[in-house]
Amino acid sequence: MRGLNNGRPGRPGDAVLVTGSSTGLGLETALCLASKGFVVFAAVRDLAQRADVLRAAAERGANLAVLRLDLTDPESIEDAVATIVEATGGIYGVVNNGGIGLRGCVEDCSPEEIRQVVDTNVLGTIAVTRAVIPHMREAGCGRILTVSSVGGRIAGFGVTIYCMTKFAQEGLGEGLAVELAPFGIQSIIIEPGIIKTTRWSRHRGTAERAMSEDSPYHDLFWASEAEADAIVDRNKTSPEQVALTIHRAITEDEPRLRYVVGRGASVAIFARRHLPEQMFERLYYGRQVQRLQRSTASAGTDALAEARR
Repeated sequence: MRGLNNGRPGRPGDAVLVTGSSTGLGLETALCLASKGFVVFAAVRDLAQRADVLRAAAERGANLAVLRLDLTDPESIEDAVATIVEATGGIYGVVNNGGIGLRGCVEDCSPEEIRQVVDTNVLGTIAVTRAVIPHMREAGCGRILTVSSVGGRIAGFGVTIYCMTKFAQEGLGEGLAVELAPFGIQSIIIEPGIIKTTRWSRHRGTAERAMSEDSPYHDLFWASEAEADAIVDRNKTSPEQVALTIHRAITEDEPRLRYVVGRGASVAIFARRHLPEQMFERLYYGRQVQRLQRSTASAGTDALAEARR
């Protein structure tokens, strides 16, 4: 943030930890930073994924290390950070990208499903951040980047619990920016829009009861899922754009607190910020509910079944 101690910007040779690096945004970010000279430690939950990450790095001509880090396992977090510090003498940056999704209306999400996504996205992000701060504080510089989402600023139908965890990450990142500035450490929030990654296929994370036709939200939820898929298919924002934005945030002399990635996300957040509250609610949320109601009124069983696929 302008006017505060910015420490120093990141530079080639600095050690950076990227969580959730097995696929999607995390993998692309790890490859991008490694190709630009950073000493990247790509963290994966299961070391069985190590070969795939190293294969992708070889194809890009990038050198990186792969280590195990499970956001729900405090010991694995401490071990991962200790490994990095032992290997490089410190840690300049962390990209808090790891997390899981949960799609389904609140009533359809079980306590166990809710607890898992909170433990991973919120408590796991906090644990990683707490583990790296002492090393950054000792060095007098460092950057903590948390990959939130447009869903951390504007909630959506059928993803309330997931958005709640992203709202929590936003509060964490913003509070840390104030707490850590005196030590030359920046906390930065990255806010991508909807981007086509494995999050929309095998890592979708749909609540079990949302699949049931007994749910009172069933038709509305699957109509919203079909709408989300249509947005993904026409969206031109790529994982590469997110990775380049993260590189920019690490290396700028005076980084911003927030970086929005994608035209759709930028438009939605701009509208939320500048329109009168009631007007935004009517235009954004009101029209969304009306669309879903029209869709469910006109859609047949076959269309809803297709949406579930």
